[in-house]
Amino acid sequence: MNTIPAFKNPFGDFDFGKFAGEFKFPMLNVESLMEANRKNIAAFQAANQAAVESLKTVTERQVEMVRQAMEEFSKVGSDVMSAATVEEKAAKQIDFAKKSYETALANVREISDLVAKGHADAVQVLSQRAGEIGEELKASIKK
Repeated sequence: MNTIPAFKNPFGDFDFGKFAGEFKFPMLNVESLMEANRKNIAAFQAANQAAVESLKTVTERQVEMVRQAMEEFSKVGSDVMSAATVEEKAAKQIDFAKKSYETALANVREISDLVAKGHADAVQVLSQRAGEIGEELKASIKK
């Protein structure tokens, strides 16, 4: 008769606690993790605030540009109507068109610069925080 020997678990006598104790696992510092997340949230809030302020500045400037354009359009309309000859009216309209084109280009440049500055301000806040995160990680590794 063929008997099968009883199964013996090869890990039955193995002490996993002793084995795991030999490894040095870094302890998770929950307090520093929470502080890092608070700083991250503050950085995102500051970047968001910079973006909102930029949008507000751009919007206010665009409203001012439209107001100025309407005033200029009204003034030129009166000037054209008061011109004595057709040639004089045409010349005033051509001058207005040229001035309007130049003003529009200047306004586009100004708005573009305002938007670029707003983006740069928001990105600068996040970049600074990213650098801080790197330094915090280096410091925590040294501990």
